[in-house]
Amino acid sequence: MPRPKLPPAALPILAGTAVMLAIAMGLRQSLGLFMPASVAELGIQVADFTLAIAVQNLLWGAAQPVAGAAVVRVGFRPVLVAAAAAYVLGLIVMAAAQGALGLMLGAGLLMGLAMAGTASAMAMAVASRPVPAAVRSTVLGVITAAGSSGALFTAPLGQVLLDWAGWRAGVMGFAVLALLMLPAAWLAGRVDRMPVAPAAAGGHASAGEALRRAAASPAFLVMVFAYSVCGLQLVFLTTHLPAYLVLCGMDPMLGATALGVIGLFNILGSLAAGVAGQRWNKPLLLGLIYALRSLVLLWYFATPPTPGSTILFAALMGFLWLGVSPLMAGALAELYGLRWQPMLQGVAFFSHQLGSFLGAFGGGLLFDLMGDYTLAVQLGIAMGLFAGALQIGFALWHPPPGRAPAAA
Repeated sequence: MPRPKLPPAALPILAGTAVMLAIAMGLRQSLGLFMPASVAELGIQVADFTLAIAVQNLLWGAAQPVAGAAVVRVGFRPVLVAAAAAYVLGLIVMAAAQGALGLMLGAGLLMGLAMAGTASAMAMAVASRPVPAAVRSTVLGVITAAGSSGALFTAPLGQVLLDWAGWRAGVMGFAVLALLMLPAAWLAGRVDRMPVAPAAAGGHASAGEALRRAAASPAFLVMVFAYSVCGLQLVFLTTHLPAYLVLCGMDPMLGATALGVIGLFNILGSLAAGVAGQRWNKPLLLGLIYALRSLVLLWYFATPPTPGSTILFAALMGFLWLGVSPLMAGALAELYGLRWQPMLQGVAFFSHQLGSFLGAFGGGLLFDLMGDYTLAVQLGIAMGLFAGALQIGFALWHPPPGRAPAAA
């Protein structure tokens, strides 16, 4: 049987999507580099900074279903371009912040709204549309891998600017880089010209019908819960790992290097997850990632960090990082079709961001209360092991219902 080929019109769409995702995720994942310096200069608490990041994640999740539903009405391009513009504005406001309120407005509110239209959930919805179902999971893995490359240059760039001219210059440098998201979003918006076959669109006439079917599906509910714990672990690391390493007496550049290594191995992990999802049970693979990730956390935080253990930890976590994105997107496209995939993926992502809120703000709050990250790490590991076991058990004993026609 001949292998399906990508339509030529899909290539610029996928390229624009990858660039947009790389910048959006890379810059966001590197904001934690500026926490110690900004907290000291502005005279605020660690919890004030992490509250802004937590609100960013919560608003990102809350806006994601709305952005997904808006795509059905107005198309991808207006949503993508408006979100990219909000991203740039958010970084400018953050760089000019004079206190906790400015951080909340820039890094919290504006960037939270922007992420709903530029980051992984929307990028996966765009990339799903122009490709055949027979290669969709692999393509989603490739896009996620390309997007993961952002941290390879954003984290070192941020650390260099921070050391050279301070945290405000670092954030402004990020804003200049974020301008490239505007043409990338416009290019990705060409997906609006791509027709969607009726069978691939799914059979739901309205958003309410699609939501009711998803809410009645145990497969969807379990994936949503486990996804929330995924968000808790990942955002805790991106927000607090650089500060944790400084607290342990490590070179501040090690935190930036670790984030870059996470991005590098994220590429390999995303590619592997996309290929694996084309062959095997996606919910089962999700559960395995959650469980393995928690075991890696348990190993790393059991002893004081060293440069070698930190780089190895970053490599392992990177491999297990964003591979969940192509698996989640592929599973939802199979179950519910492409028309309402952006909205339903947004609903699932809102749960992810509730966990992210707890990971960012809860980690900072526990640090301020306890003076270290021990309890925060213990809670994150326990919740991750439980979520992974639940997802694996459900995938084995309660497999999801038959695939929607989109999977044909």
